[in-house]
Amino acid sequence: MTVFDRIKELSEKRGISVQKAAIDIGFSENLFYQWKTSSPKSDRLQKVADYFNVSTDYLLGRTESEVNTNSPIKQTDDLDEMLDNAMSYEGKKLTEIDRAAIRAYIEGRLDSK
Repeated sequence: MTVFDRIKELSEKRGISVQKAAIDIGFSENLFYQWKTSSPKSDRLQKVADYFNVSTDYLLGRTESEVNTNSPIKQTDDLDEMLDNAMSYEGKKLTEIDRAAIRAYIEGRLDSK
């Protein structure tokens, strides 16, 4: 699978076109199509990886896992969303103390990896 194929797949999963993804990142709308036959520069590849929250290794086909363990920003966003949707015992919203405790535990586990 080429870099272009990976970008196309990621774009489709997010319901956007590859052209829109390129424009969102600040590239020309046809840049990704050029990557069908050429290799991207590392700085541009990193911007794409950051945009989709995947590793450059995933884009290059070196791994099949989309998970980017080096992205604390996305992990924090995901953690906030999880805590917003979490319920404590008997379906009540988490208290701020509970949220802080859970956040500290999870962030500690992520930092230890």
